[in-house]
Amino acid sequence: MSNPLVQAFFVGRAVAEVVNERLEVVLTDALSELGKFDAEARDQLRQFTEEVLERANRAAEATNASEASTSTRQPGSQPIDLQAEIDELRAEIALLRTELQHYRRTSA
Repeated sequence: MSNPLVQAFFVGRAVAEVVNERLEVVLTDALSELGKFDAEARDQLRQFTEEVLERANRAAEATNASEASTSTRQPGSQPIDLQAEIDELRAEIALLRTELQHYRRTSA
């Protein structure tokens, strides 16, 4: 290579190839790490959701068990007014719906 112009061309070409290869490696590694982070975040969210639902179910079962033990009629006690119970449950459902709508509006 006696001509400096030809030598500069090949050096420039080699520099471009090396930079391109290293950039490719860096980009591939970054995308790989991003994929790992996304998978771990999704797994942690799934585990969190399962734990929350499990605790909620246990609390509901415990509440139902305690209500069942307190709501059983004892011999000689007064009969339960079913219409009053239904009305109370409807009122509770309406209250919960209102609270849920309020929560959805504030979190949106």
